[in-house]
Amino acid sequence: MSGHNRWSSIKHKKGAADAKRGKIFTKIIKEITVAARMGGGDASGNPRLRRAMDEARAANMPNDNITRAIKKGTGELEGVHYDEITYEGVGPSGVLLLVEALTDNRNRTNPELRKIFERHNGSLSSPGAAAWAFEEKGLVFLPKDAATEEQLFEAAVGAGAEDVLDAGDRWMVSTEKHALEEVRHAVVAAGMQVSSAELSKLPKNKKTVEGRDAELLMNLVEALEDHEDVQKVYSDFELSEAELQRLSQ
Repeated sequence: MSGHNRWSSIKHKKGAADAKRGKIFTKIIKEITVAARMGGGDASGNPRLRRAMDEARAANMPNDNITRAIKKGTGELEGVHYDEITYEGVGPSGVLLLVEALTDNRNRTNPELRKIFERHNGSLSSPGAAAWAFEEKGLVFLPKDAATEEQLFEAAVGAGAEDVLDAGDRWMVSTEKHALEEVRHAVVAAGMQVSSAELSKLPKNKKTVEGRDAELLMNLVEALEDHEDVQKVYSDFELSEAELQRLSQ
């Protein structure tokens, strides 16, 4: 199992902890609202909205919350207008980061994110400084007991997936961006339970970090993810086996 996938698993567990604190609800509601504004309130014809709704249900969000968020996005209810912004930055060991945010006030968000980077020995950069190091992919996640690796591989790759990876406590299927919905549909049609499906930005090359820089980077990522306007954080680092053992304890 690669360090990247182990690190993803650590972040996935942290996400579960965030959900217990309720912060994840705010992030999901923002995504539902923007998805409905961009592509309409019908999830059957709006893949981004459908993925956001799946994420909401996985977090046990009440249906009333989901419905209100959709109506705010379509204009049926009064709501806040959010801008989508991708920030780029550099962390310890030259690690590159992309930060996707939804904000109603970029004059507030910009300096707050800049301060987070600076507190963790990093810096917010100009557009283009980090984006070149990533490529957009589709990811489909399933519980380990949803299928064997062989069963999942046959269903997913047959529909155009690139690979099936062991991500610790779940399977991760990677696809080209345009093939995400087709692969997701094929896996569900094969009778397998899908936990979530998303568009993600994966690093073209990975930097292995350890020691103090590993701690700083984990703290930087967690601080960014904890910010109310941040939806997703992507980075091009992975942890060495020694660091995975130490930081997972």
